[in-house]
Amino acid sequence: MEKRIYEHLEISDLKDMLNKTGKKYGEKIAYKIKNEEGKYRTITHNEVREMVDSLGTALINLGLKGKRIAIIGENRYEWEIVYLAIVCGTGIVVPLDKSLPENELKELVERSEIEAIFYSKKYEETIEKIKYSQKNKLKHMISMDLKKHCKGIYSQEELIEEGKELIEKGNTEFLDAKINAEEMSIMLFTSGTTSKSKVVALSHKNICSNLMDIGSILDVTSDDVLLSILPIHHVFECTVGFLFSLYKGAQTVFCDGLRHVVENLKEYQVTVMACVPAIYERIFMIIRKQLEKQGKVEEIIQKENMYKNQSMEVRKEVFKEIHDLIGGKVKLFISGAASLDANIEEKYRLLGINIVQGYGLTETSPVVAIGTNKHYKTGSIGKAVPSVEAKLVDVNDEGIGELIVKGPNVMLGYFNNQKATKEVIKDGWFYTGDLAKIDEEGYIYICGRKKSVIVLKNGKNIFPEEMENLVNKIEGVKESFIFGKQQSEDKNDIKINVKIVFDKEIVKNAYKVETDEEIQNVLSRKIKEINQTMPKYKAIRGIILTEEPLIKTTTNKIKRQENLDAIEKFKN
Repeated sequence: MEKRIYEHLEISDLKDMLNKTGKKYGEKIAYKIKNEEGKYRTITHNEVREMVDSLGTALINLGLKGKRIAIIGENRYEWEIVYLAIVCGTGIVVPLDKSLPENELKELVERSEIEAIFYSKKYEETIEKIKYSQKNKLKHMISMDLKKHCKGIYSQEELIEEGKELIEKGNTEFLDAKINAEEMSIMLFTSGTTSKSKVVALSHKNICSNLMDIGSILDVTSDDVLLSILPIHHVFECTVGFLFSLYKGAQTVFCDGLRHVVENLKEYQVTVMACVPAIYERIFMIIRKQLEKQGKVEEIIQKENMYKNQSMEVRKEVFKEIHDLIGGKVKLFISGAASLDANIEEKYRLLGINIVQGYGLTETSPVVAIGTNKHYKTGSIGKAVPSVEAKLVDVNDEGIGELIVKGPNVMLGYFNNQKATKEVIKDGWFYTGDLAKIDEEGYIYICGRKKSVIVLKNGKNIFPEEMENLVNKIEGVKESFIFGKQQSEDKNDIKINVKIVFDKEIVKNAYKVETDEEIQNVLSRKIKEINQTMPKYKAIRGIILTEEPLIKTTTNKIKRQENLDAIEKFKN
């Protein structure tokens, strides 16, 4: 359990958070928005809270008190206003995954029994089709983009104006609404097929405990600028990006797209970003390519070795030109949602760029553990945050066991699924399904998913994620999938195989090869090199090459069973 490092504001619920932080940071900029003409406008924290109050008042006036209301759309301030207007006095918010196809969205709308939905223009056609289904309870469609109510569709902008007028006339129903911090206020669908996906029930208490924990160990203040980049319906971005920024009185800016990350870091003078490892790897490669163009790679490597024992502040000055490539203001990168390559983490730190790795799940609101500027170990997800306890169960001879956690951030349960809830919450402990090690100082190291472990005939455990990280470092490999293949009639006679998704052009250029056979040979050689670094029982014995991407969830996690099924189907 991490100790609190910084003072933090005590909050009981998100309404309390808005009220207290509004008084502290009201005049500061909450959002900087770029329009289609490339011009900027700013919105203050006071204006945010006024919009939330007005929209919440209008929603209650529409008869939506206590109802379930969905949101679907890209990252934008309007989405965030809607979320807060729902949870801070109106009803229950249901953020929907914008990446899902129409048929899956239709099923989620039915399952969640929502009565109103906010959406951006991009999803207008899909929502129009869904609303005519007899199986849902949809009554109100609200557009984030319409300027005026039109053909039965409400305008978010106009509802805010109506709410403002209602407040001026004395309507205080939303303003006076009491929050029960321990009841379900947020419904989140886990990734997976809609029929199998579970609904995570979260409360204000869950989210607020996480905000206070993060705020007490990360050096983020009202002077910071946070870049919003991950899908906002996902709890990692929602808590660590959007809500945490408001809690700290900081400024949020929105990314123009994955290809524009470095450009946006410069443009907005971003200081803090929470993102996934793939983006940090992309940024690192952009930096490296720039250095290669300038012929400075060797010089930088020499400097890294020379200053590796110096403070981060010293390194930041030494590598100022690199910091300038990403805007010159970055003070903290937070990596989550997947494992960060320890080599990449080390490289960033050698360059004087603070990068911390965190870990969490939708069911834990989400943060369980995170490294900090002052307390970190490369390759570790840090220690459990202050109000969370973490321990291992069923520990094997290698010190690896299932990570279980307890704290106020743990979900209320899976909505309408008592059986599934009892499977993961036992005696107040949430069983994460992740295997980990915890060292004597409390630093946690994730080894892989319990369900994906491959058990060999000799009883040894293979963690696919660990080996995939090694394979993915091969130049030209986009992603990989490690799996066990039965070698004989003996079900326990398992050999390790890998499916590699490669980029043909990169492989051809990197290894000066042309034919499919040459590509097969060069990648096989690279796998043999990896085998030489591992015990024999871990050696990869078979390779499948493809240019087709692996089957993944909308949060970019590999669907292991579906990929195994696809391999079996292909063989047959």
